[in-house]
Amino acid sequence: MNERAAHRSNGYAHATGAGRDAVGEAIMSNGPVVLLVEDDKEIGALISRYLASNDIEVTHVPDGAQMDAALSSRSFDLIILDLNLPGEDGLSICRRLRVDYNVPIIMVTARAEDVDKILGLEMGADDYLTKPFNPRELLARIRSIMRRAASSEPVHSVRQLYRFSGWALDLAARDLTAPDGAKVALTGAEFDLLHALCEHPNRVLSRDQLIGLTHGPTEGPYERSIDTLISRLRQKIEDEAKNPRLIQTVRSEGYLFSTQVTRG
Repeated sequence: MNERAAHRSNGYAHATGAGRDAVGEAIMSNGPVVLLVEDDKEIGALISRYLASNDIEVTHVPDGAQMDAALSSRSFDLIILDLNLPGEDGLSICRRLRVDYNVPIIMVTARAEDVDKILGLEMGADDYLTKPFNPRELLARIRSIMRRAASSEPVHSVRQLYRFSGWALDLAARDLTAPDGAKVALTGAEFDLLHALCEHPNRVLSRDQLIGLTHGPTEGPYERSIDTLISRLRQKIEDEAKNPRLIQTVRSEGYLFSTQVTRG
């Protein structure tokens, strides 16, 4: 391990008080099941032990190939994905994960540039963290995502649907059906944003309001992430994403969901 990596690892150890763990070994717990894709063995082990000490079961793998093997053997509630991996990088992995999985993804990167964060979000990540980070912040982000998923589950068995312009958003199944009956895959963040828009149709919502509605106060999301999520949603529900009819931009104010929404 080089000096810089050793410094990062020592920082994580100080924050977590954790010891070592073998790559690929699952650390068992009673809470959410997380897949950690991190090639730095020391950092991966420290994060794994810290999360396990907070009732999160972790499987730690070092690259995309072993991630695929893990995904083929069981399901996970969330994936923590490092951007800089040997072989296939995190952006490429994130892009292909979004083809087959709706599992939330937290992207982890040592790059501080805004463009890298925006690229991660555009590829389908639900959130991101910049290294080095305090493991407590990672824990807070995981819990926030899990709370949002839990809060979307119906209290009663009656299906809760939002209908707009021929589309149907099913809160119980967390899926979106197009006017032609086809299912349209949404990431967790995209689903939460569309849910917020359906809750407030024909009303201008600022970015700060959308952040509060979709992430909550502990998430600390990057403001531009809302713009990225809006762009991704437009690609999926608009006839012409560059000339949107449903999700309209109101200059200097925010976004307007310009359609009639019924709830059943």
